[in-house]
Amino acid sequence: MKFLIYLFSLFLLTFGVTPRSFRDKQKSYTRVSEAYGEKEKIVLKTLAEHSISRDSLRIYFRAFKTEKKIELWGKNASDSAFTLLKEFPVCEMSGEIGPKRRYRDMQVPEGFYHISDLNPFSKYYLSMQINYPNASDSIRGVKGHLGNEIFIHGGCLSSGCIAMNDERIKELFVYCVEAYNSGQQRIDFTIYPACLNDANYTKLTKEYSKDKDKISLWADLKKSYDRFNTSKVPPVVRFLPDGTHEVN
Repeated sequence: MKFLIYLFSLFLLTFGVTPRSFRDKQKSYTRVSEAYGEKEKIVLKTLAEHSISRDSLRIYFRAFKTEKKIELWGKNASDSAFTLLKEFPVCEMSGEIGPKRRYRDMQVPEGFYHISDLNPFSKYYLSMQINYPNASDSIRGVKGHLGNEIFIHGGCLSSGCIAMNDERIKELFVYCVEAYNSGQQRIDFTIYPACLNDANYTKLTKEYSKDKDKISLWADLKKSYDRFNTSKVPPVVRFLPDGTHEVN
């Protein structure tokens, strides 16, 4: 097998054939090509305004249920800290604040996730899947009835997903393709019940003081929120056996 790979690589070098990039493969899909046609210049202009090269782009997302918005943060691979590139209004999110704990509860998850797949054939135009259930959900949710297939997608209908509308998902999708194309291995996506400043956090913990599940999760999310706001570096999160998190 190694010899065949060597021969194939030698063939490409000999005849000047350049393997297709991740971007090129994605643009072979009609909807992704349309998204690039409409949003590429906007994306590149935003990156240039923040002195970020598309060839070293790294991105990070934060979503806030109460405020119904997604923050897009970006940096160069060589930079230490992220900078806020843009805020995107969310068109629709079903359910209430609080985590998703079972199939068909209509809840948008809360917690620490990452983009697990890009779908150019979504029935909601384009979509980005998150890795729900994560390790914490699997411990704290209803065993055998957790559900799956949670997406950030186009359109304005939600049954546990984050619906952005088609125009916004086109731009978000292009950012994800660009980040993967420049070498990013994982795009983290943290979902909060609200912007967890001290006032909001105090209000939420008082209102839901008897709900240990929510209070425990929100305490971990609060640590993440505060540390990122101070350092502009996403904390490293480790999932613990009881479903809580170590936020470093």
